This record gives sequence, C-alpha cells and structure tokens, in this order.
Amino acid sequence: MSRKFFGTDGVRGPYGGPVVNEDFAARLGCAAARLLAANGRVLIGRDTRASGVSLAAAIAGGVSAGGAEPVSLGITPTPAVARAVQQMGVTLGVVVTASHNPAADNGIKLFGPGGVKLTDAQEAKIEMLLGDEVWTGSAPVATLDACGDYMAAAQALLPAGALRGWRVALDTANGATCATSPAVLRALGAEVIGIGDKPDGNNINASVGSEYPAQLAERVRAAGARLGIAHDGDGDRCVLCDELGAVLDGDEILTILATHALGRGTLVNKTLVVTVHSNLGVDAAITAAGGRVARAAVGDRYVIERMLTEGATLGGESSGHVIFSEISPTGDGLIAALKVIDVMRTTGQPLSELRRALKKFPQQSTAVMVREKKPIDTLPRLVATIQAIEAELGAHGRVLVRYSGTEPKLRLLVEGEREPQVRAALERLTAAARADLG
Repeated sequence: MSRKFFGTDGVRGPYGGPVVNEDFAARLGCAAARLLAANGRVLIGRDTRASGVSLAAAIAGGVSAGGAEPVSLGITPTPAVARAVQQMGVTLGVVVTASHNPAADNGIKLFGPGGVKLTDAQEAKIEMLLGDEVWTGSAPVATLDACGDYMAAAQALLPAGALRGWRVALDTANGATCATSPAVLRALGAEVIGIGDKPDGNNINASVGSEYPAQLAERVRAAGARLGIAHDGDGDRCVLCDELGAVLDGDEILTILATHALGRGTLVNKTLVVTVHSNLGVDAAITAAGGRVARAAVGDRYVIERMLTEGATLGGESSGHVIFSEISPTGDGLIAALKVIDVMRTTGQPLSELRRALKKFPQQSTAVMVREKKPIDTLPRLVATIQAIEAELGAHGRVLVRYSGTEPKLRLLVEGEREPQVRAALERLTAAARADLG
C-alpha cells in the first residue's frame, strides 16, 4: 500500500522541513489517535534532540484533538516506550526521534497494540486521516516514568552481581539511553567507562554511537575492557567491540546468539530471521549449526512480521537491531548487549572467540544520493548491470539495490566469494546508477 510520509521506520527528515514540523506532528498525532486510541491513553517519549520538546508537545495537542489522552514519558529509549505500551495495555505509543541521524533531523515512530510497530496498511490509513487544519493550542499532558520498569526488567536478565569485576566501555550516543544503560550495567556490578554520555540537545550521534564506533574501540583497548557497547540515539540498536577493539555488527551478534541457542536447544523453531541485507555467511553458520534462516525486507518491523509468520523469537538486522520477541516487542540495544554478555559468561569465552561463529562472505556496499526515487525497473543501465553481475556471481553471491526508506539515497550492495570480483562489480553498479539517475 502506497505511503507518502512514512518510510521504513516512521516519519523522518530535517527538523523544520516540509514534514518534520510542529504542524505536521500535531496532524499526525490527531490522525493516529483517531485510528488507534480514541478515548484511550497515548504514551509519548522522545530522545535528547532539542527539537523534540516542541514536537512532542505538538503531538500531544494532536492526540488530544483526536479524542485521546496524551501521556508524556519524557526522554525515554524507544524500546522502553514499546515495553510501556505492551505492559500497560494501551493501543498507541509515539517516540519523537530520528534514531541514528544527526541532531538537525528528527522524526516520529509509532507503536500499536502490544508495543509492535505499525503495518504498512495502518500507516496508509493514518495518512488518509491526516487533516489540513493547523493546531495552535495546547493540551494538558500527564507525565509517567517508563524507565524504571524498563531498567528493572533488563537487570533481571542476569543474576545479581553478574558483572562484578567486569569493565565495560559504553557509548550512549548522547541520546536517550544516557541514563538507562549505564545504570543497569552498574547495578549488575560492572565498572562502566562512558562515552557520548553528556547530551546537550545538539550533540546526539555527533561522532559517537553505533554509527561511529572508532572511539569506543580505542577506549576498549586503552582501558582493558571486556567489551564495548554502542547504542544509537534512541537505543534500539547495538554494536559491540570485542576486548581487542574489533567491531561486531548485527550479523555477528545474531550469529553468536543463534548458534549458542541452537547448541542448547533453545532457538525456537530453530529459526533466525534476518533481512535481505544480512551477509550470506549468516545462512552458512546457522545451517551448519542445525538451524535455518528466514529473510525479511529491510526494517526491523518487517523482521518482526516475519518472526510472527515463522513462529521465531530471535531476529534482527546487520545494522544492530536485535529483537527478542519473548522479552521486547521491538529492537533493544541494551537487551542485545546483555544477552551476548550472558553467552560470554556461560561459555567462558571472550567476544573475540565467539565472533568466529560467523565467517562473512566478501561484501561491498555504498549509497548514491538521489533527487528523485525513480522506480528501479525504469533505470535501464542499472537493470542491465544487475542482471549481468547476478549471472556472473551465480548461486555464490548476490546483488541488492534498494532506496533508503528514511534518506534520499539509493543503496547498493554486492556479495560474493572473491573480494576483487565484488569490488569491481560494485564499481560497475555505482557507475550505472549514477548514469541513470544523473
């Protein structure tokens, strides 16, 4: 179903632009409340961006106009908002965040009943309900703390004092997890070395967080930490560093967790769900361990939908979204980190050894900026190049071409058995895309 404003993960763009502004936020809040929460409560959280204050207030006004009661959670990680929606039995939650994007951007994520992200069909219905009126008033807003329950649940995943003697480097991206993740790790006994933990409203994701792990890796090496953990601005992603300072992405994290669970007989339906973007090495590793991989479209909400279809409880993305559906209805960077730490404790192995579970196929990717997202099948040079490369790679490689759901970019990926072949193929693919797109 076609949507104009929603991408792969809510609405996102430059703050003050044609979409991410107070007028649109109010209209979106009103439409979402009318569809999902008339006469009920709507939980509203945000990350640390300065623009989040007025956008959240505008959403609250729209929610009130839509016949629902807005409840402010203040600065709260996205997974904590999703959990609160689930635990409290409300039917709509809103998070004002642009996730890993820079501070100049902002966005809106929506959660429906059960704390699950909305379907394409639900988002399309909300767009149909968008009115043209400009909301200029204010609404009384109740407040609620959702972080306390969230932290208690996360802490309960490991035994009391489980991290006593552990030194952990933690990069919270100057974002929504600055108060929650370090508190949980310290409560479990860890010595936490903080990075990106001084938000000022304008420094979220600024050379810190899951998109910029170099500083974390250096801190791990310098401090002799057991591991490093990095979140993005709203806390639903996890990227790790092993004790040597080598970075692990979501594919490596998922492979560690899935192969460990397969070895213990606890991976439900012996199935791991990943996206089409994940490395083919994941399939090889899971198959060798006695399991199977199911793939979904890019976006953690599509992963969750496929998990429900497959009856799986573990899934995620190479970007670092990791979903344990038995624990959380959405990706959760803190839970992912604690689950990997639990594998380290159980096996007695350092992360540098555990990561050997995944042997990646050579993979190269890039992104081409676009002015217009023309249908890919109308780009003749690109289509012909894709077909030629796929024929050359055969069954031992693949090509993935897709538009970003949140940015004006065409993403290109080539994977195969040999690095030189993959690199040359990506260069051909990029040249063809630029020729077609100008």
